Amino acid sequence: MIKGVLLDIGGVLYEGDRPIPGAQEALRRIKENWQVRFLSNSSRKPPLAVVKKLLDMGFDVDPKEVFTALSAAKLFLRSQKSSAYVIATDEAKEYFEDLDFPERYVLVCDAYKNFTYDNLNIGFRKLESGHGFLATNINRYFKDDDGLSLDAGGFVKCLEYASAKSAKVLGKPNCEFFNLAIADMGLRKEEVVMVGDDIESDIQGAKSCWLTTVMVKTGKFKPSDLQKATPDFLIESIVELPKLLKEME
Repeated sequence: MIKGVLLDIGGVLYEGDRPIPGAQEALRRIKENWQVRFLSNSSRKPPLAVVKKLLDMGFDVDPKEVFTALSAAKLFLRSQKSSAYVIATDEAKEYFEDLDFPERYVLVCDAYKNFTYDNLNIGFRKLESGHGFLATNINRYFKDDDGLSLDAGGFVKCLEYASAKSAKVLGKPNCEFFNLAIADMGLRKEEVVMVGDDIESDIQGAKSCWLTTVMVKTGKFKPSDLQKATPDFLIESIVELPKLLKEME
């Protein structure tokens, strides 16, 4: 019996700055009957900015329900008593400024226009000098207002190739990230579904962690994605999710 929903944000609830039609009402209906945790690999902005965007769009969201790759990165660094050389937007970099520990890692986020040669090269040199390698996510792209846009994955791969080091990914598809949200609901894996638009991070990632998956045909979804993996369920949009969850009871 399904008791909880892990819900991707970008591409599932909204595309760019526009809500998916009917998404607000669908989320309201879902939260009436199931626990929800929002899982986002978005790393351009800190978690509270993600929450504010959702609230401004009319979504019923509690900040405690939102888990982002940035918050996972900060939790990891605290657990290691370390800080990092952070390649990120200025806003995201500020999120890590209160970590008063020795710098032992390079952390790559979605840095947007801060993905400069100088910033990447400093990161490369630190990796060569012995720093550990972290990444919030390795998504290839995301759906923006004007089409698909590069995400952090390509830049992470660039540094992996140059340094011959593999990055530890802290957001999806890391099972620890999924498990953090599941534990917060007090549920077991078999009582939860993961809903997303990304065939790799959301669907393949969740399936590799033994979670039931639901893919939506919004956001970055492309029919060719289904050649890479098969979600347990495929729906047009989040609008169809309340009915599907009822059928799964």
